[in-house]
Amino acid sequence: MSYFDVAIIGSGPAGASAAYRLAEQGISTVLIEKETLPRYKTCGGGFVYRGRRRLPYDISEVVEREFKQISLYFEDEAMMLTTKRDVPVISMVMRDDFDSFIIKKAKEKGVLVKDGHKLTGITFGDVPVLHTDQGDVQAKMIIAADGALSPTAKMAGWKETRTLIPALEYEVEVNAADFERLSKEVRFDVDTIPYGYAWSFPKENHLSLGVASARKVRIDLKAHYRNYLTKLGITEVISEKAHGFQIPVAPRTDGFYRNKVFLIGDAAGFADPITAEGISNALLSGEMVVSAMVNANLDPDKAGALYESKLEEELLPEILTGVKVSKWFYSQRKIRNFLMKRYGDYFISAMTDVFIGERSYPKDLMKSLKRKVRELV
Repeated sequence: MSYFDVAIIGSGPAGASAAYRLAEQGISTVLIEKETLPRYKTCGGGFVYRGRRRLPYDISEVVEREFKQISLYFEDEAMMLTTKRDVPVISMVMRDDFDSFIIKKAKEKGVLVKDGHKLTGITFGDVPVLHTDQGDVQAKMIIAADGALSPTAKMAGWKETRTLIPALEYEVEVNAADFERLSKEVRFDVDTIPYGYAWSFPKENHLSLGVASARKVRIDLKAHYRNYLTKLGITEVISEKAHGFQIPVAPRTDGFYRNKVFLIGDAAGFADPITAEGISNALLSGEMVVSAMVNANLDPDKAGALYESKLEEELLPEILTGVKVSKWFYSQRKIRNFLMKRYGDYFISAMTDVFIGERSYPKDLMKSLKRKVRELV
């Protein structure tokens, strides 16, 4: 049985980038992935600059398109908001290529990757033993980076306290005329789906289209997707592949460390509650875990305390603000649109600054919104 300082479950951006950073510090690391790599990953593939700037290497070779602005449309309103930046606000990637690139970087640093190894159980003790269908691995600490479903979190004793929202994403090939027209912008269409939005992300030669509701409700996602095709004026669908998934948009309420297991990314519930974008906070939480482990000299409990303290100080306040704003933004449609007509340029500029990592959601944002409403009324 092989022994490592850290075992990471899940080879997405959170797990693979954390593995890279651990290996850089000389910490022996194994990356365990249930799928055979490379594998397709359901995701719109819009990677915001906030996350891209956190990576310690250039990813240009796996970026299919870059956009220095985004467009925000509102259903039944003659209103479109946009603003431009000097950096790629959103970079378009296919997750199989993107994830494989980060895994390759981790391997170059000495990380052992065990793909096709499904975690079947964990024996907890002074040094946990991870059981896979291909054999056992022993590791001093475990990072759960296995996404929204996170079997690792369940094995370690976490109950479900996150808020998971439904989403449906399609990889769509359209005719040349429609692609030429729609490939010029990244767009989000608010209220195209109840309490949520639709998106159009142009890739190299096809579109990633999707719909997501910000509430945990039963909804006919396919019907809203079909309506979105009509709204976009798509006249011919040559091919399409559908992928349904859930996105955790509110963090767990019962901690992020126990039994020598650390939760990061979607396993922890760290996606942006307003946009449902998850990669940038996944990378950040992985970075925080590595820093905690290094500063604790690989003492699991000390590292766990440091990690949770860092989350409370930096990441959780922003996410919890986002939870409140998301609830207001998607449910108070009339008031929101009223404010957008007055302050829309400021709003889209501020959101773009969040996307590129120049600012975060302020803790007093809801107070500010309520004040604006009172002033206008």
